[in-house]
Formats: sequence, C-alpha cells, structure tokens
Amino acid sequence: MKITAVKATLLLTVSMLTAGVQAEEQQRVVRIYNWLEYLPPQILEDFEKETGIHPIYDVFDNPQMLESKLLTGNSGYDVVFPSSTTMKRYIDARAIQPLDKSKLSNLPHLDEKVMHSLEPNDPGNQYAIPYMWGTTLIGYNREAIEKALGADVDMDTWDILFKEENISKLKECGVGLLDSADEIMPIALNYLGLPAHSTQKADYEQARDLMLKIRPYVKYFNSSRYGMDLANGNICLGVGWSGGMALANKIARASNNGVDVKMSLPREGVPFWSDVMVIPSNAPDFDEAHAFINYMLRPDVIARASNELGYPNANKDATELVIEPIRNDPHMYIPEDKQKLLFPLEDVSMKTGRMRTRAWNAVLSGESN
Repeated sequence: MKITAVKATLLLTVSMLTAGVQAEEQQRVVRIYNWLEYLPPQILEDFEKETGIHPIYDVFDNPQMLESKLLTGNSGYDVVFPSSTTMKRYIDARAIQPLDKSKLSNLPHLDEKVMHSLEPNDPGNQYAIPYMWGTTLIGYNREAIEKALGADVDMDTWDILFKEENISKLKECGVGLLDSADEIMPIALNYLGLPAHSTQKADYEQARDLMLKIRPYVKYFNSSRYGMDLANGNICLGVGWSGGMALANKIARASNNGVDVKMSLPREGVPFWSDVMVIPSNAPDFDEAHAFINYMLRPDVIARASNELGYPNANKDATELVIEPIRNDPHMYIPEDKQKLLFPLEDVSMKTGRMRTRAWNAVLSGESN
C-alpha cells in the first residue's frame, strides 16, 4: 500500500511526538519541598547530571505550609525538610515513612552524637536524616550597641533583651526578633528559670508578661528580615538563627559598609535545632527520594551546602571540607566547653501548643489576655 508524502510526514510527526511523551514519562524525577533559599541551585543541577534524575523543587517560608501539605496525606512530594522537633507529630500521624537504609550507602558519614540527639523525636533514627543544624541566638551591631549601652556592655546574657533598662536604650537603633513562638517562648521560659517546654499555663503567663514588658521596644517580629537589616545597619540587635547571623556578617563585609555583625551565645542557654530530610508516606518516587538523600549525604556535597548557606551540618567527614570562617566559628561549630549552654527544641502536645500560641499572640498584639 502506498503512503503519500503528506501522510508519511504526518505519521512521522505523530511518531516523534509519541516518542517524546514516552521519554518524558520515563524520565526519573524527584519532587522536593524545602525552606526558601536553603539549598544551593548548583547542587540540584549536579545531582541531575550525575544521576539522570530530574529534581522538581518547591519552597516554603514557614513551617505551617509544610505541615498542611504533609498532614493532608497527599503532598505529592518525595523529600521534604521539616524541623526535627516536629518528627514525632508526623510519625504518629503516619505522614512520613521509614527509610530504607539499604539504599543509603553514605549513612556512615553521619555524626553519631547528632544522630543520638534526634532519637527522642525519631526513636532508632528510622525516619529522618539530618540536613543542617544551628542555634537561635543574638546577633548585633557592635558599634551601635556600644554607642547605646557603653563599651563595657556584656553581650553574653539575655539581660540585653529582657531587662527594660537595656532594651529601652536600643529602641532607636532597632531590635528585631524571629516571629516564632516555638523558639522565642522557650528562650523566655528558660531565662525565667522555668522548663523551656513547660506544660503549665502559669509558666506561659509569666513568659508572656516578660515579653510584654519589652514589647514596646521591639521594632518587629519577622523571620526573614533580621539578617539583612543587621547587615545594612537598620537594626542593632536581632534574635534569630545562627546561619542568618553568619550571612548578615558576610553581606556586611562584602558591602564594606562599616557594619560589624557579631554573635552571642548567652550564658543562660540557647536552643539548638536540626532540620531533617524525610520521605512522605505517599511519596510517588521512593527510589529517587533515597537517591537524592544519599547524594546529600556525600561529604563533598553537604560541605558545599554549608559553605554557601553558612550553617553547620551533621556529616562528620564533611567538617574538614567546610571553609574555615564557618568551621572555626565557635557560634556555628560549638566547642565542647560551650555545648552545655545548648538545650534542644522539643515538640509539645496540642494542648501545650495552644497555650504557647495564645501567649505568643498576646505578645504580638501587645495585649495580655
């Protein structure tokens, strides 16, 4: 049977389109959901080059976005990056699934101490692989602080924030805090000598009242502004994540604007946290999820992430590959004699969470309830 040239061309075009669709359908993908600006794009590009797996990458800027995705039971993602403090909640809700460790050949690179610290929220380390970790501490503009409080000011205490005679003098140069009840309230409770994750209503009322006293002197509560504002000299004191403070210092130095951003680990204690990689229970690409996590476990890869993001990682064999300004910074890689200052952030019950949120909302509004 003869086929005309037009028919042949049509058949060839249909054939090529069908082949393209089939090739696209056969391409391996991994769907990733992570914090905003928390993974260098080049790592994703190199992962695809090395494995042939195409990463589809989405971001969130607050943990509630991630939680709403996971707890619906149909997130559509293969790898997500929650905080270790939420692990128990997700395990109990069966929102995430155990790892197949036979697919993770790079597991031996992980620091045993960090893995042990995750066990209260992930017994037996069955569900989570640590990504980055850090502390919530004080960052400040040394020159501006000394101008307001004197050259002999003691910055290694939360008194700088919680005593009105101090913070009132900083109102003009600006104070910015994280908008995070899960981190600031434990700091306030611990400062008062109360359990950082108390279950008592009266304790949260005390922490609320402490925060309300300093509320008039706080410029804002925001989880994304404090670093850039410190770097630009728009605030003189911030309470936020260690990596954000390190980035502020880096930006200030690069801009050569005369701002010197310092960090402090107050002697009363600071919370530390770890962000982890987990696989949702309904992940459509189970093998690809493990391939991505195993890639991130490589010392050279995770060190590269630390070098660009400014946060320490939990890979003991990557430390020597982390650049000296991060590796040798005692506010990032905490020396052993300072580790006693750290207390872990922990998940709390729904009842306690409501008490904490109620107290925090009162602080944000500036009104007791």
